[in-house]
Amino acid sequence: MGKLSVNSAVFAGAMILQGTSGNGLSELYEAENFLQGSFLSVRDLSFVLSGLIAIAGAVSVYHKWQMGRDVSTDVPAWFFSSLFILVMGMIVAAFFGL
Repeated sequence: MGKLSVNSAVFAGAMILQGTSGNGLSELYEAENFLQGSFLSVRDLSFVLSGLIAIAGAVSVYHKWQMGRDVSTDVPAWFFSSLFILVMGMIVAAFFGL
């Protein structure tokens, strides 16, 4: 009977401590809100970077074209590099469920 009362006392003490310390849900919600704000800006950053890559690619292709060089490999390379940045921004947002 002594062992049962010790176990009961330990259990009751743990329940009291749990009641005063909280269950940590507020901290989890705070971390989730922080991550959502961060990854929303990462998605916006991917849009900006993709636009900058597209502009740089257009200038580069235009310059090569005016110089009389072949641009048949440069156009898809710049296009797909811009598309890659867009898709990776969406994948990162989807992977973290944001």
